[in-house]
Amino acid sequence: MTKLNPHQQQAVTTTNGRVLILAGAGSGKTRVLVHRIAHLIKDKNVSPSSILGLTFTNKAAAEMRERVANLIPKQQAKEVVLSTFHSFCMKILRKEIHRLGFTHKFTLYDEKDMRRLIMQVATELTEEEELSLEPIIEAISYLKSKGLKADDLPKTSDPKQDAFIKDVYDALRIAMRAYNALDFDSLLTLTVELFETFPEVLDHYQEQFRYIMIDEYQDTNPIQYRLASLLSEKYGNLCVVGDDDQSIYAWRGAEIKHILSFPAETTIKLEQNYRSTSHILNAANAVIRNNVHRHEKVLQANAGDGETLEIFNAPTEQEEVDAVIERLLKLKEEKNYRWKDMAILYRSNNLSRPFELSLMQTPWKSNDGWVRGIPYQVFGGMDFFERSEIKDLMAYLRIIANPKDQEALLRIVNYPRRGISDKTLDTITQFNRKEKRPLLSVMRDIQQGNHTELPLSPRGITGIETFIRLYDQMTAKFESASLSDSLKWLIETIHYQDAIFGEVKSDKMRELKWENVQACISALQTYEKGEHASLHDFLSSTQLDNNKHFQKDRFGEDKLNLMTFHSAKGLEFPAVFLVGLEDHLIHHLKSQTKEGIEEERRLLYVAITRAMETLCLSMSRKRPHHGKLVSCNPSRFLFEIPKEILKITSCK
Repeated sequence: MTKLNPHQQQAVTTTNGRVLILAGAGSGKTRVLVHRIAHLIKDKNVSPSSILGLTFTNKAAAEMRERVANLIPKQQAKEVVLSTFHSFCMKILRKEIHRLGFTHKFTLYDEKDMRRLIMQVATELTEEEELSLEPIIEAISYLKSKGLKADDLPKTSDPKQDAFIKDVYDALRIAMRAYNALDFDSLLTLTVELFETFPEVLDHYQEQFRYIMIDEYQDTNPIQYRLASLLSEKYGNLCVVGDDDQSIYAWRGAEIKHILSFPAETTIKLEQNYRSTSHILNAANAVIRNNVHRHEKVLQANAGDGETLEIFNAPTEQEEVDAVIERLLKLKEEKNYRWKDMAILYRSNNLSRPFELSLMQTPWKSNDGWVRGIPYQVFGGMDFFERSEIKDLMAYLRIIANPKDQEALLRIVNYPRRGISDKTLDTITQFNRKEKRPLLSVMRDIQQGNHTELPLSPRGITGIETFIRLYDQMTAKFESASLSDSLKWLIETIHYQDAIFGEVKSDKMRELKWENVQACISALQTYEKGEHASLHDFLSSTQLDNNKHFQKDRFGEDKLNLMTFHSAKGLEFPAVFLVGLEDHLIHHLKSQTKEGIEEERRLLYVAITRAMETLCLSMSRKRPHHGKLVSCNPSRFLFEIPKEILKITSCK
């Protein structure tokens, strides 16, 4: 306790009633929670098994468990229930779900399972051939996150669609019960239903858990809020910890009003920051104070002023990338930073692409001499070249470069669909393995009327003929035109945009995938500017980068971090580069309401407060968008940062 500051000590020792702990970024929130648990057990003689701590991630629960065990005897620490919301509900339902008509051996469905089941249920309820799943999935998710019934769904301008979604939701509930299956949302909704339907069950758990703590309370959705309210209503000892300034998950159903209107008997603010320098915190404070809907807080640095914040506006996206990488190399040399001490953060995943391409090619001096390729890892999203729409295009390029690449061929031979069924593929792959001949060669024979003994359907044969004709056109095109022009031709010829849009119904996902395709074309255009550019070399550079075993052996875990602002929440790095700080990126083009702009400002606040020592802010005056070069303006939020803590530089 002596190592805690006065506000932290107050948070630890205030154990009765409804307590709101407003924990600013880097203020020692986890430290307070674990000391609070230890204080309840050691000083208040509270039974460890009557303490419940709910978190949002397994990582957070595991860290709390480990740190509690360092403060009290391990056996006592084991008895404290520290869990995610979903794991906690899973344990309750394994014991009690028979009351709701399920058995305790229920299966948990993932997102793909649910999509298939929703499609199956919806198809049985309509005769329409073209069925849009996305509105149905979004509506069902909305109902579940808020703990609502089908009748509570907000009405739209399409009464027929509204009625259909209600029917699907009702049929889905029946099907889930018939299959004895739950999804992740159901773990929460059914636990609340259980407590509300069977008061004796609720009473049992209220008696067991007399002291309840909830971490990251600003991220709770209505059903989690209801769960916490039910469990704590008997004894009223509910301590919620969070920071409304870091509420960035409205798109997931989180409601900031839960922390803003929490009926606290005691409110404690943790404003002492143990992470960042004073200049970094002054920037964060200056930005976030422009939000109206918040608890007033001002982060104060435990460290000194530190460096001023560098900010630059590059003429183009590539010049921004080059300037950031130049500064990374300089920091590594001058401050002896490891790669993993540094992070590049961005608002949208697709902004990682130009950095990935340049990092792969950048030479740097290691202990063993000069090495090409800065090691990096992408969080909160797949590697650019691991995304399905890019992997498909890469498979086309691979089969052009190497006709014997069977893996690539199998990936795209029926994508977009050409009528080549799995059964047809099984038949010809068995034959080509038996004959020990390349699959493409066997397909060409079939196109020429050979191998009539194989049991292939007319539709399958037509599909094979179509693909071989396309393949011949592709190889001719790539031999006669530039790589990027050839790829553009291929994308148009196979109607790739239609294929992608047919896979996903969300406009946002369609836009993202199509932007990635445009980025792939841009990548080839950039590559072509180098000497001796060839398709083989381009593919080699992308494939080597995605060889995880190769990277691990070569670099260990010392890798530069690339991630979105969202993914960076809860993390910290000595040096942080916030890139793409332009209007329509942050704040995002689709966040134009007052609430949306406030959430975007909170998102930038989260990003700024990841930095410990060095923070660099950058943007570009022109950036590719949908294949065109568009002019960009600096983010409005940047003008909220005091000029005296900024060092405006040239990107050079």
